[in-house]
Amino acid sequence: MIYFDNAATTKMYPECVYEMQKWAEYDYFNPSALYKPSVEVKKAIDGARKTLLKYLKGSTSGRLIFTSSGTEADNLALFGSKKWNGAGIVVGDGEHDAVRAAALELKSKGYNVKFSPINRDGSVNMEKLEQLLDENVAFVSIMHVSNETGAVNDIASISKLVRKKSPRALFHSDGVQAFGKVSVNLAAWDVDLYSISAHKLHGPKGIGALYLKNGVNLKPLIFGGGQEDGLRSSTENTPAIMAFEIAADKYFENIEDNNNKKRVIFERLSNLILRYAPDTVIISPENGAPHILTVAFKDVRGETLLHALEEYQIYVGIGSACSSKRESRFKQLLGLDESHKEGIVRFSFSEFNEISDADTAAEKIKECFEKLSKYKRR
Repeated sequence: MIYFDNAATTKMYPECVYEMQKWAEYDYFNPSALYKPSVEVKKAIDGARKTLLKYLKGSTSGRLIFTSSGTEADNLALFGSKKWNGAGIVVGDGEHDAVRAAALELKSKGYNVKFSPINRDGSVNMEKLEQLLDENVAFVSIMHVSNETGAVNDIASISKLVRKKSPRALFHSDGVQAFGKVSVNLAAWDVDLYSISAHKLHGPKGIGALYLKNGVNLKPLIFGGGQEDGLRSSTENTPAIMAFEIAADKYFENIEDNNNKKRVIFERLSNLILRYAPDTVIISPENGAPHILTVAFKDVRGETLLHALEEYQIYVGIGSACSSKRESRFKQLLGLDESHKEGIVRFSFSEFNEISDADTAAEKIKECFEKLSKYKRR
């Protein structure tokens, strides 16, 4: 089996599986209780919080709130932020639906929501973004790495632009596809809010987090016992939180070597695809995140190729798995011609992949094209 859909989710580290079982079976105490075992659990959770802040380079500049997912973290940022009647909200047109759908909901409530156009590679167009920013804008959300193409947005430059053009606005970035794949320095970049998720770096599903810069206050979406500084009431998911810490520690231990290997796989697979299918358009930029290669094949449907490769136990994506049942907006946004628009396929890599996987996948893509060509209209 070759799993090339790691941007959708990743295989858990065995250490994370063990850690979750340990905390569920032996250290199951409620961290809000007052007896010693519970106090120790609370200390462990706060230790995990500090570990993640360290990797985000935000230890001195902010705090971290655990959520149930990256989607919840995005929603907490958008709905929990302070906004005045008629305030402007600017989000990237290529945002994950966790941000886009939340923005559309805010639009239905009367906020002035605008979507900032993207370039062909999926990155935000900086000139167009600047034109949308003014003093009435209360909230800006631009993803760090595109989940569709791997394009990297310059978060430091965007933060400076927001401060200059919209001084009252909070700046949020969805970092779910960025954390562990590209450099992150939240303190230096002056980011107000930043979302991450464990299952994109070999941790468990069901746990995410939202970074808040010091001085940033939000309204909670969930009310109850006041956990997570009053922003996320509910008994903490200790097994998942502790596994998140283990995943981050293990992931960052060999991050340079693993990301270099992903880059080699990216380059090898893209070169082989162009050899076997020279009319293919490579959408992902060469300087993007190393783990995502998105291409557009000519005169073949991406979904058809997905299922053809599935016969060989090669698993790929055709865009965000969270919205795979709906037609990808990127078919319209990326400006592809009609012969390529339906042929988008996303390959995404992890440290569990080998360079030889690129050779095998490319050979099978060639075989699939030879089979499918028999059914093309002439």
